[in-house]
Amino acid sequence: MAETAPVLVNHRPFEPNPILSLHSIDSSIIKPHDSIAVVDDVEIPTVDYFMLFSDDLDERSKALEYIGHVCKDFGFFYLVNHGISDSVFEGVFKGISDFFNPTEIESRKQYEKKNPTDRIRWGLRSSPGENREYLKIIAHPQYHCPTKPAGFSESMEEYFKGLREVVQGLGKAVSKALGFEECYIEKAFNLGTGFDVSAMNLYPPNFISKGSIGVPDHTDPGFFVSLIQDVNGGLQVFSNDGNCINVNIPPNAIFINLGDHLEILTNGKYKSHVHRVVVDNNKVKRISVATLHGPSLDAFVSPAPEFVDDSHPPAYRGMTYKQSLQANGSDEIDVQSSIEQIRL
Repeated sequence: MAETAPVLVNHRPFEPNPILSLHSIDSSIIKPHDSIAVVDDVEIPTVDYFMLFSDDLDERSKALEYIGHVCKDFGFFYLVNHGISDSVFEGVFKGISDFFNPTEIESRKQYEKKNPTDRIRWGLRSSPGENREYLKIIAHPQYHCPTKPAGFSESMEEYFKGLREVVQGLGKAVSKALGFEECYIEKAFNLGTGFDVSAMNLYPPNFISKGSIGVPDHTDPGFFVSLIQDVNGGLQVFSNDGNCINVNIPPNAIFINLGDHLEILTNGKYKSHVHRVVVDNNKVKRISVATLHGPSLDAFVSPAPEFVDDSHPPAYRGMTYKQSLQANGSDEIDVQSSIEQIRL
C-alpha cells in the first residue's frame, strides 16, 4: 500500500506561469538516469503554516504534533498559507527570467567565479553531470544581488524578507515539536546572523532525448532548504525506502527539505534527504529558487546533548558552520554538502 500523509488544505490545479518566455541552452550533453524507481503514488505531506500559530490551542497543538511527525518520518513537505503573496512570487519569476535573458549573457559573465569571497556568482553548466544556468547570491546576513535588470534586486529582496520570517517561524514550530522552548533552534544556530545562500536556476528545454540530469543527487547544508519553481516537473526527492518521488509543488506553495545541520543537531533524529533535478523531455524552460538557510558561520554545530545517550552516541563531529562549508574544499557561496566528511 502506498504511503500517504494527511493534507491539511485543498489546492487548485497547477497552471503554468504565462509570464515566462522560452530560451534554450545546449542540451546535447546528457547524463542517463540510473535504474532507481520513480514513484508517483507517495503523497508528500502538506503543512499549513498558519495553523502552527493558530489562536486555537487545540489546532496549534495538532499542527505542532503533525510537523514533528513529518520531520521525523518524511524530512520534506509542502508549506502553504505562509503569507507570501502571489504577486511576490510572480515578481520573483519575472525578475529571474529577465536576468537570464539570452541576449544579455555577456553582461552576466562579470559574475563568474573570481575568488572565494564572491558574494554574487553566475555560472553555466552544460556537462554530463549538470545542465543549467544559475545565479548564486548571499541573502543574509547581508543582502547581495545584481542591480540589473531594473527591479530585479528589489523583487528578490522582498521575497527573501518574507521568506526569512517564514523560516524563522518554522524554526520556532520545529523547536516546540521537539519538546523545547520555541527559541531552541534560533539559539543553537545563532540565527540572528544566519548565513543564507540562494541559487536561482534556469533549466533549459530538453528536446534531445530522455534522461538528462539538471542537478545530480545531493543533500544540502543548513537547517532548512526552501524551494519554489515556476512550473512543475524535474525535482525528485529520495524517500526512506530509496525510491525517487516526483515533487509537484502546489501553486505558490514552498517545498521545504530538512538540511544537513538539522540532522547533525538532532543526531540523526531528523534526516536530510537526497534530492536531484531531471529534465526529461521538458519542452519549456523551468526556473527554481533554492535557498539554503544556515546557522551563523561562527556557530559551532554538533549533536545536542538532548539527542545523545548510551543508545545514541554522537554520530557527527562538531565544527563551526564555516568549517563544515569548507570541509570538502568548497568556498562559502558554493555551499556544498560535507555531511559525509562530518559523519563519525
